Amino acid sequence: MSIHRVFLVPSILRLICSAIVIMLMVLPAQAISLLRDADLEHGLKQLASPVLRAAGLNPNRVKVLIVDDPNLNAFVVSQDAIFIHSGLITKLETASQLQGVIAHEAAHIANGHLTRRLTNLGVARTATGLGIALAAIAAAAGGADVAGPIAIGSASSAQRLFLKHTRAEEASADQSAARYMRSSGVNPGSLAEVMEIFSGQDALSEASQDPYVRSHPLTRDRLRALRAYAATVEATPENPQAAYWFARTKGKLNAYKRPKWVLRRLKDTSYKDLSAMGEAVALHQQSRTKKALAAVDRAIASRPTDPFFHDLKGEILIESRNFRPAVAAYARAVQLAPRDALILSGYGRALLANGETKKALNALEKSNSIDYRDGSMLRDLSVAYAKSGQPGMAALAIAEQRALRGQIQDAAIHAKRASDLLPRGSGPWQRAQDVLNAAERFAKQRKR
Repeated sequence: MSIHRVFLVPSILRLICSAIVIMLMVLPAQAISLLRDADLEHGLKQLASPVLRAAGLNPNRVKVLIVDDPNLNAFVVSQDAIFIHSGLITKLETASQLQGVIAHEAAHIANGHLTRRLTNLGVARTATGLGIALAAIAAAAGGADVAGPIAIGSASSAQRLFLKHTRAEEASADQSAARYMRSSGVNPGSLAEVMEIFSGQDALSEASQDPYVRSHPLTRDRLRALRAYAATVEATPENPQAAYWFARTKGKLNAYKRPKWVLRRLKDTSYKDLSAMGEAVALHQQSRTKKALAAVDRAIASRPTDPFFHDLKGEILIESRNFRPAVAAYARAVQLAPRDALILSGYGRALLANGETKKALNALEKSNSIDYRDGSMLRDLSVAYAKSGQPGMAALAIAEQRALRGQIQDAAIHAKRASDLLPRGSGPWQRAQDVLNAAERFAKQRKR
């Protein structure tokens, strides 16, 4: 599991319009923190897939990502990702409640609520548009201390532009989400239960409200409409498979965030494999490596073909500098999940640490081709290129990693080096040009 502070989420700087570059220029060194973990993202995909399909969206295209933030919020800023705060996931009590949140955000995508605001900014459906929108959200979330004169207004207006939906959009998303839930066998009443968590906050000052209420204006009419719709539908019991993946996702998050609390409550978990996994994560957080490994081995024994338990074992081993056994653990995980970008990234990292540069490069390149959002992978990829005698590609990888972090000037330095070393006109050379062009616009706007 790793936390990546990012401005850009999945590819590198392309098609940046000048107004947006101004916005990025004045934002402070603050970013959305994404918590990337193969197991967590797989669990969220299992929960999201039924409602995404009901919304006419492809679960392989729309990814659910976790923002490392204890506040209660969920949002969308593009058509290919739904962001949910870790605090909201741990606050919810059932799988269907989380599926209700996902269904609501999916409705904003399916109903076209994002298209107009992104079109008005001249931002195409690209990672650049998504990433800079995340930067605006980070500024808005910081409040008055980080608000500044940006091209499209204050930080609060940036939040309204990228995050805040109208009451009409909210009502439309509620209706659509309830239909998605019903058609996918999820109780629509669970969405009303989520709204009840925030009930009464509309009477508070904006500064006292949860971020979710500020971006999703809650009214009594919305809650009444959801309750009325739920009353017309026969309540369905929790799907056992969904309940398992919810318990797994929430349990792992809690073990990562509150290890002592989790270790005191291991007996409360009804799933033996999840109890062992939670114990392993919590013990690892406390640097109790031997006991953590014993716990993860119990989890593996209960589900030997689960790639994510092997991935967890690899993570514990590599972070305790046991590189060779880490390679073996990750190799088994890759064998079981050969297309999981985060598992491939971990495998590449372990191979690199163990001195197997060629194999590491293959794994990292494959990971990079599947998912650009992993900053740690780009860092390791740069090292692998450098060790394999490809300085141009090494410079490009580190340029993209810096761009992913919003460090435009640093990215330009490395992109210039990559541009000088790579074959002119090649695909990698063009990627370096994208970074350089964005940095040039950045510099021009800064002089104004």
